[in-house]
Amino acid sequence: MTNDDGPNPPRVALFTDAFHEPNGLGTLSREFAAFAQRRGLPFCRVNAGPATSTAQEGSITAIELKRGIRIRLDKDLYCDPLLSRYRNFVIRQLTQFRPDLIHITGPGDTGILGAWIAHLMNVPLAASWHTNLHEYAGRRIPKALRSGWVAAHAERLSLRALMAFYGLARFVLAPNQSMVDLLAERTRRPSFLMKHGVDTSRFVPRAKPDGPFCFGFVGRLTPEKNVRAFVDIEQQLLAAGERDFRILLVGDGSERNWLQQHLTKATLPGFLQGDQLVRAFASMDAFVFPSQTDTFGLVVLEAMASGVPVLLSPEAGRRIGISHGVEGFISTNFSEGILTLMHGDGLRQKMGAAAERFARTQSWEGVFEDLYRTYDVALNPLR
Repeated sequence: MTNDDGPNPPRVALFTDAFHEPNGLGTLSREFAAFAQRRGLPFCRVNAGPATSTAQEGSITAIELKRGIRIRLDKDLYCDPLLSRYRNFVIRQLTQFRPDLIHITGPGDTGILGAWIAHLMNVPLAASWHTNLHEYAGRRIPKALRSGWVAAHAERLSLRALMAFYGLARFVLAPNQSMVDLLAERTRRPSFLMKHGVDTSRFVPRAKPDGPFCFGFVGRLTPEKNVRAFVDIEQQLLAAGERDFRILLVGDGSERNWLQQHLTKATLPGFLQGDQLVRAFASMDAFVFPSQTDTFGLVVLEAMASGVPVLLSPEAGRRIGISHGVEGFISTNFSEGILTLMHGDGLRQKMGAAAERFARTQSWEGVFEDLYRTYDVALNPLR
């Protein structure tokens, strides 16, 4: 980042589309603010909250905006198309804060407000990519249209619009190299890697409770997460003669009712937080992440830090960077990997230990130290 003899770290204003929400972006945003507070860095966060307010928390300036119109995009994810009404209020607060950089997390209501304010205040804008919204477009249209040209066309148009928005920034960031390269090509802006991390003091291995082999998932139960794959997995295990297993699906979303109707061995407790979530991860013998659209998948690192082997789609495995057969399995045949773990003598323990070691190299502290170094490079290219 910087040292005592070097330049002062930039005064960063983060406009995030999720902060209190129980999702990956919310986790990242909270960890970012906590890092800045531990380091005493000048940092301002702007996000939606239960009431419009400002507060000073050590070196952190917290600006929360109450959404008037709440259009529901997903479980616990909303958008207010008139959030721009807070423009002058936020500019007054930022004038006192004096940001060197405005960092937005995407094209949601808060991100759009941040981009507009950066332009009005003539402050450099950074935009980080956290969700492959263009891929969601193809998966959330009616199923009858999903296999035809409509889905592909919707994805192309969405990607074009997203790249135009990200092109407004001075520089862009993404959590995996393939997206870094795509952003650089399509936006013509300097593009940098912004990794994701995990709290290894919170997510730790625990003794597994007695009972059948347990595999599961944590996240939104929505089409783009490919969660219907769990029905195929269950059917394949039953066809192989397996009966002594259970499935734990933590989260909520539009697919939850369908999953409840089509799974016979699943528990769906809804969203869990705090110690309940920690215990849920630690109770699993394997973590299955069938999503092909996630840019990274913070929950995968949380499972690995809990000492749980992971079974990932090839897309997720490539983006996170694990090795097939070491921390888990990278394949579209999830049931085969589960059967191998169920019957491999000591394999689950061996892979779980390797998964934990990998997760411990992905600390949030290192993520944000690297991010501040990126800020310095991007804002001072000739230094």
